[in-house]
Order: sequence, then structure tokens, then C-alpha cells
Amino acid sequence: MQVKPQQADALIKAPPPALRALLLYGPDSGLVRERGRAARIAVLGEGDDPFRLSELSGGDLKDDPTRLADEAAALSFTGGRRVVVLRDLTDAQARLVQDFLKDLPGEALVVVEAGDLPRRSALVKAFESAGAEAAAVACYRDEARDLGRVIDESLTANGLAASPDARAYLAANLGGDRLLTRQELDKLALYLAGGADGSRRVEIDDVLAVIGDSAALSLDDLAFSVASGDLPGVDRALKRSLQEGVTVVGLLRAVARHFQRLHLAVGLAAEGGDPDAALKKLRPPVFWKQAAPFKAQMRLWPPRALGAALGRLLEAEADCKRTGFPDEALAGRLLLDLAAQVAARSGRGR
Repeated sequence: MQVKPQQADALIKAPPPALRALLLYGPDSGLVRERGRAARIAVLGEGDDPFRLSELSGGDLKDDPTRLADEAAALSFTGGRRVVVLRDLTDAQARLVQDFLKDLPGEALVVVEAGDLPRRSALVKAFESAGAEAAAVACYRDEARDLGRVIDESLTANGLAASPDARAYLAANLGGDRLLTRQELDKLALYLAGGADGSRRVEIDDVLAVIGDSAALSLDDLAFSVASGDLPGVDRALKRSLQEGVTVVGLLRAVARHFQRLHLAVGLAAEGGDPDAALKKLRPPVFWKQAAPFKAQMRLWPPRALGAALGRLLEAEADCKRTGFPDEALAGRLLLDLAAQVAARSGRGR
């Protein structure tokens, strides 16, 4: 069965007894891992009992195709339901999984942690069409509401509260990966715990001190450089993002999200005639230090140009997912070309 995003966490934290196989996939690998751990805890509790937990990889199944069925059918020496975690699975093993789901052995819960599979993937279809015994859960990057919830939960758990500016900055610069988001928030809590004044209120300077060199900020710099027509800035931010381990698809999506916000702001300003009012309506709001360059970009990018840029970014992402495409070179040329266009409009290119 296919699980709706708003139902995913409830299902994973309390899987029904009939559920025997769970596929977690999508672009947010941190959320895939977080939900995989939540599914294990739901069955095993906090401790990973080695007699009740088995971890396999796609390579294990390639070497021994019967291994999955054997592990699912195995009984625990200590009693209780077992969990079988399967990682690095691709469509190459889809037929094996289809056969497994047709005749599920034993009582174990099989948790498959996969990558960014397309919805048309044979593996996804196998889980979605297997009835109530199997479920497919897509793990997408946190949107503003979900990201705000994660931020608030993490801060509250550490006895912290954030100022409006600090929270807005966190919301604007986290969210690309759930695991990285939680790691950055944990770093922030540790930083506050070691403060001389013992303050439990997070201020903007605290946030800048802790996540100022993160990959999220490199992506922010990249998006602003592209939209402002700053070609040297694009080149620097692009190299830094790649060095920090950001995928090409990830950086294209970060720039696309910025252009989507620009497109929305330009539309809101056209309706009300006030760029400042338009900025206040954006969620998450534009960080106050970035408001001036953001408004300048709104003047430089007419709606038609923004629509065309978004189309090119989406097309480039699709090209990068095809085998054999030189994705770094492709993305670099596109981002520099977009920056050159706006530089020419602003007179920078003269």
C-alpha cells in the first residue's frame, strides 16, 4: 500500500500487526534512516537485541537470493518479533522482492531503507501493490511546517527557546536532510550548554556561531549569488558546496527553491504593490540581513524569466539522474548562465 505523508510517522511508530514489510525511500536520506530507526524501536524497543535484529544489504541478496526469506522466517532465541533491515536495495532486486512479498515467511518486520527511487520504480510498485502486508513511504525533504516542528521539538527537548530571528534563520538554512538538521540542532544545544552565562535562549549570534560554516549556508550563498548575477560568487559557492558533500541534485534543488520563493514574492508584490509586505508573507520569512538583496533580486527577475529559470533547473535535475551525464559540469554551466543573464540585465555584465 501507498502511505500518505501525513500518515507516515504514525504508521511507523505503531506498525499494525499485519504489516510485514516497509519500504522507506526518497531524497532525504537522513529521514529514511530516522524512520528506519523508529520502525526498529517500535518492534524491538530502545535496545537492538542481536537475536532479534538482522541487517542485510543488496549485495548480500545478490550473493545469496534466499537470504531474505531465511532471515524473515528465523525465530529469536530470546522470544519476540524480529526485524530484518535491508539497505542499498535497487530495482535490480525488484523481482526477488516481488516474489518474497507474494509469500511472506515467518513474522519478522522487514524494513527496506532505499535511496531516491522514482515513483515508477519497480521496487516502489512492488510494495504499493502488495496489499496491507507491505507499505511504501516516501521521505521528502522537510517543508516549512514540518521543519518548524522538528526545530521546536529539538529545542524543547534540550530546554531551549529561540528568538524569532534565530528561529527564522534556522528554518531558512536547515531542512535539506533530516539527519543533518538534527545534528546541527544538537550542536547548537551543546554550544549553549557550554556557555558561561548558562543562557537557555538561542539568539541569532548563537546560530551564526554554530552553523555558519555548514553546507546549508553554502547552498544559501550559491542561490543568492545565482539570483544576484554574481558570477565569481557562484563559482566559489559551487566549489564549496561540492567539497562539503552536497550532491549536484541537492544544489540544483536549493537554487530552485530560492527561485520559487522569488517567483511567489514577485507575484505577491504585483498584487499588493509592496515588496516589503510580500516578503513578510513568505514562510519561512526572509532573514532580515538578506532582505535587501532579496528585494533587489525581485526587481531583476520578471515572472517570465523566473518561470523559464525554474524550467531549466528542473530539466537539469532530470538530466543529472540519467546515467552518463557529466552532472557537475552540467549544473555549473547552467548556474553560471543564469547568473550571467541577470548580470546582463543589471548592467554587471558590461
